[in-house]
Amino acid sequence: MNVTLAVKQYVSKMIENSGPGMKVLLMDRETTSIVSVVYTQSEILQKEVYLFERIDSQNRDSMKHLKAICYLRPTKENVEHLIQELRRPKYSVYFIYFSNVISKSEIKALAEADEQEVVAEVQQIITKEYELFDFRKTEVPPLLLILDRSDDAITPLLNQWTYQAMVHELLGLNNNRIDLSRVPGISKDLREVVLSAENDEFYANNLYLNFGEIGTNIKNLMEDFQKKKPKEQQKLESISDMKAFVDNYPQFKKMSGTVSKHVTVVGELSRLVSERQLMEVSEVEQDLACQNDHSNAQQNVRRLLQNPRLSELDAVRLVMLYALRYERHSSSILPSLMDELSRRGVSERHRRMVQAVVEYGGKRVRGSDLITPTDAVAITKQFLKGLKGVENVYTQHQPLLHDTLDQLIKGRLKDSQFPYLGASTLRDR
Repeated sequence: MNVTLAVKQYVSKMIENSGPGMKVLLMDRETTSIVSVVYTQSEILQKEVYLFERIDSQNRDSMKHLKAICYLRPTKENVEHLIQELRRPKYSVYFIYFSNVISKSEIKALAEADEQEVVAEVQQIITKEYELFDFRKTEVPPLLLILDRSDDAITPLLNQWTYQAMVHELLGLNNNRIDLSRVPGISKDLREVVLSAENDEFYANNLYLNFGEIGTNIKNLMEDFQKKKPKEQQKLESISDMKAFVDNYPQFKKMSGTVSKHVTVVGELSRLVSERQLMEVSEVEQDLACQNDHSNAQQNVRRLLQNPRLSELDAVRLVMLYALRYERHSSSILPSLMDELSRRGVSERHRRMVQAVVEYGGKRVRGSDLITPTDAVAITKQFLKGLKGVENVYTQHQPLLHDTLDQLIKGRLKDSQFPYLGASTLRDR
């Protein structure tokens, strides 16, 4: 299910129901974030929505020529704000949509406040519970697989190397926006950039490619543009070369804002990878997740913990991975590693997370064979993988979900781990 598309359709329906004419979208803090993710300003302007306001704003002007589309959560605060709005309406007519159920008493309070009869419609944008999994009809009925995150606490602790994952992990992505204001030497127009697969073709095409491929694709894109200017060709061998190229060509920068944005983002990712020595950290993380060599693991973790350039977060995650991987090993050095975290000045809050992750996803809790497979097929696969080696040491780990889905497709899921409810058995399907 495409949640973004579903929300976009809901918002479109709200706007269409208000009919033609200039409109204002009246929202709260949460619904403002929701709409900003699914619609760009230019897109929603095409639907005659010319103004965006918060219901809790005290400084809104009266604009009787506008229709108001209210998209709000049914909280007490929002209902009270709406009551005050209806008593002194600033717009000609109101179409009110709540994101969830609103009580009859609150509907009555809104009706009593609407003395000037400006409310045209009140609706609840919700889906009935029995329709939540109402999929299109197929020959084979759909299957709902319910998982528990504690079955695989290792995957979320690993550094990722695909574009979207690195942006989330290292820069942070909030409502499709990245704050780059702290990037050294950043230009004013790139202090905040928008990354949306809906409106950025390069981002959509490179979401799941690894870091090395992203750099190559940006370089190829820029070289394609350079071919149009044969007299001004120059080699692009590094991220710094690309950034210099963008800075030296105002015309290119104006025409290719998308490229400028991605060169900046990838450049900052590259700087952070180098500054935090993430390639070395990731290699040790992958060994902890995939290999079974305690002697080598303890040496590598100790060595990295003694590196002053290692960030507090990376240090804690390494120890968490070690704690999960060698939870019941007879020669575990976890107490010694915890002491090393203390010597590094790691906060008590972060040190407590090591024990917390073991309690959350340790051997006693999880129902899966996450660390040491007991199934004959899984043991054989692990053995063959060891013989062949890995193509990329930074991406050798596969989440437990990969094997779970593979077993599901082949009808090999264990009933003891995944009890099945249905008319026929899982294997028959």
